[in-house]
Amino acid sequence: MAAATSMQLHNVFVYGSLMADEVVKVLLNRIPSAAPALLPGYQRHSIRERVYPAIIPAEKDKVNGKVLLSLADHELDILDKFEDVDYKRTLEEVIVLDNEKQQNSSSQLKAYTYVWADVNDKDLYGEWNFEAWKDSHMKDFVKMCENFMSDLKQPSTTRHVSI
Repeated sequence: MAAATSMQLHNVFVYGSLMADEVVKVLLNRIPSAAPALLPGYQRHSIRERVYPAIIPAEKDKVNGKVLLSLADHELDILDKFEDVDYKRTLEEVIVLDNEKQQNSSSQLKAYTYVWADVNDKDLYGEWNFEAWKDSHMKDFVKMCENFMSDLKQPSTTRHVSI
């Protein structure tokens, strides 16, 4: 009898560039199942001189995004490397919005998300807009992700991609 191998699956709440299927496809080589979701207790900000957002704790706020469902360990590892040292991965309770069954139906689940490590960063400002990002930056961002993945596959290079 063959020994069963258990593989942990992970949910990840995304709220910025990772909401774009085109970006996720380049990074994970697939588009996982996803659902619209809310992350209570956080606020999304633009970051000066960067095209992607950050979230920081904010008790009475919430962040709209989506949850990527059932990611494998190696996919979570890719996202960890992609998010780099400016973010810390935390496990949070997210509200999954079920638009197909009932308009106001929702459920909760645990999901990882990437929180900006420096909550007092003076470069955080305003609200980040996904649609504006798609129009202005997504094409170049996807190319940057392709370069990131190419670098990631090189065994002897030191990786630090500025995104």
